[in-house]
Amino acid sequence: MAQKALFAKGGKEPGCTAHARWMLFELHANHSSLIAVWGLKFLDLRYDVERDVKALNAKDRNMTRQEKAKPDVDGLHKWLSLHRRKIPDGSATTRSTGLQPQTLGGADAHLYDGQIPIDNNWCENQIGSVALGRGNWLFAGSLRGGKRAAIMRLIQSAMINGHDPYAYMKDILTRLPTQGNSRSDELLQHGLKPQT
Repeated sequence: MAQKALFAKGGKEPGCTAHARWMLFELHANHSSLIAVWGLKFLDLRYDVERDVKALNAKDRNMTRQEKAKPDVDGLHKWLSLHRRKIPDGSATTRSTGLQPQTLGGADAHLYDGQIPIDNNWCENQIGSVALGRGNWLFAGSLRGGKRAAIMRLIQSAMINGHDPYAYMKDILTRLPTQGNSRSDELLQHGLKPQT
């Protein structure tokens, strides 16, 4: 389902607590903000809870988050709204998106669904090499270099989706000559079912 359609039906985009934490860290590093220090302490408490619930199933994880993390989150929001009134508009603290209600509110989505992770660090680590390569592949040097880069990206995508790259390449190259164009999506890594 397209993202806009999901939001139109009332879906909410889960935010990344790590991104909110990074913004607060930069605010403190660049401006010695005491508010950022306190915000970081609140977020550290949330990560302490996440370490405790990591091995639990989604239902138990949700219950534990509600019991242990939600009071800290509520405290953070009250604390921020109290201090926000004391800070002049236009200061670095008020401009920090790490302190904006929409950023922190989106980063709270994991409290209401045990299947949602606290951050998207795992996903970003998985695609890091692809994102780095994307910039490098703009200048492959030649058509031959571009083809090699495309193969490398295909192999990396197969690995991210849990396939053995050699078996994946062999499988799709075997199927390709007889696979109809209307069924080409069956060869994509995320939906591939090996032929028997």
